[in-house]
Amino acid sequence: MAYPNEPQPSSYAPMPLFPAAIFGSQFCIPYPLELVIMKKVMTVSEGNFSVSDPNGIILLKVKDSHLTHRRVLVDAADNPIATLRRKRVTMHDRWVVFRGESTKANDLIFTLKRSSRNQFKTKLNVYLAGNTKESVCDFQVNGSWLQRSCAIYAGESNNIVAQMNKKHIVQSVLIGKDQFGVTLYPNVDYAFIVALFVILNEINVDEKEEQEEEKEEEESSEEEDD
Repeated sequence: MAYPNEPQPSSYAPMPLFPAAIFGSQFCIPYPLELVIMKKVMTVSEGNFSVSDPNGIILLKVKDSHLTHRRVLVDAADNPIATLRRKRVTMHDRWVVFRGESTKANDLIFTLKRSSRNQFKTKLNVYLAGNTKESVCDFQVNGSWLQRSCAIYAGESNNIVAQMNKKHIVQSVLIGKDQFGVTLYPNVDYAFIVALFVILNEINVDEKEEQEEEKEEEESSEEEDD
C-alpha cells in the first residue's frame, strides 16, 4: 500500500514488542506517524471525523450508523474497516468493536471499558478479542480529552504507543471544526488508535450530556423548593 509521506528522522526510542496489527498490517507504518484528526462540531449525516496525514491526504473517516450508538470507521474510499458500538452496563461504560460492519461475536476485535470515573481524567482499559478473562488489559487510554492531554499505553506499562500532540491543536469553532494531532510510534496500527480516540470523544460527549442533565435537575429542584 502507499504509505503516508515519511517524516524526517526523529529521536523516537525503540518500541517494545506488542501486538501492533490490530485492524490490519496495512495500517502499520514503519516510521513515526503524525495524524491530524478533524472533528466537525456541527455534526452532519456524513459523519463527524476525518483523519489525514500532515499534508492533508485523507486516510480514514468516521461515519454515523443508521443505528443508535454505533459509528463506522471507513477508509478514504468509504470501505468499512470497523464498527464501534456502545454497550450500556451498570458500573462501566463499555464499547465493543467489530470488523467491517459486522456485530457478530466471531468478528470482535476488542472491547473497551472505563475503569474509573473522574471529572478531570479518563482511564479506559482495552481488551483484545482473545483476552476473554480481562484480568490484565492489552492497552490503556489515560488522560483528559478536554485538555488534549491523552496517551495510549501498551498493556499496563508506561510504554506510550500514541498520544495527542498539543502543538497541532487548532480549535476553529466558528467554522464548525475542532482539529488536533496524534503522534504514533513506528508500526503501531493507526486505524486502531483512531478508533480509541473516537470512543474517547464519545465518552466525553456522554459525560457532558450527563452533567447538563444533572444541572437541569438541580435547577428544577431549586425552583420547586422556592
